[in-house]
Order: sequence, then structure tokens, then C-alpha cells
Amino acid sequence: MKFKLDENLGTRTQQLFQATAHDIATVGGEEMAGCPDQQLYDVCRAESRCLVTLDLDFSDVRRFPPDAAAGIVVIRLPANPTLPVLESLVREFLAALTDEPLTGRLWIVEPDRIRIHQTDSEPD
Repeated sequence: MKFKLDENLGTRTQQLFQATAHDIATVGGEEMAGCPDQQLYDVCRAESRCLVTLDLDFSDVRRFPPDAAAGIVVIRLPANPTLPVLESLVREFLAALTDEPLTGRLWIVEPDRIRIHQTDSEPD
């Protein structure tokens, strides 16, 4: 699967994705750090890459429709996050990929649960 990791995710997160043999691109590696959210969304769509981010703005399905994208994953950290908590959430997400499709969906990954936003046109 093809992913683009937002600038708010570091090298250790990138290593978790690479360890599962996914095709990874990073915002920092492509010198897109600080670009507008809409530009990042458009680039991900053009590249058919699922965006993985900590930026809650991408959970706005009216502004960033997941059904027009290869998928959007928003990782929601608790109030006082630590690196082990982030890594645990990423591992949980990567493990869940085998059970649910990602393309065209918004996944919100939180401690103890993953919420998946589906469009009205998708079957239950």
C-alpha cells in the first residue's frame, strides 16, 4: 500500500511502516513541510497515496472527502502523548489494515478504538 506520512510524524513512525513493506513517502522528504492542507490532500490524491497525519483538520470530510482519496488516517493522541503511545497507535492501525479496506475512507485511530467513516454509497 502507498502512504504519505505528514510532517508531524517522525523517523520512528516511518520505520514502523517500512517494517511492514509499505511504499512510504514523507512530506519532509519531498520538501512539502508547511504546505497548505489542501495542497497536501491534492498531492496525495494525484499520487494515489493514503495520507497519515496527526492533523485533526483532515477529519473534516466536507473539506477533505475521503471517498475521493486513497484514504486518510488521522491518529488522535491523548492529552499528554508519548512516543510509545504514538507507536502503539500506528501498530494498531497497521494491524487493522488486514481487516478493513482503506481506499476512500477516513480512519480515526484513537487509544482503544479505530473509527472508520464510510460514505453513504458504501454497503454496511
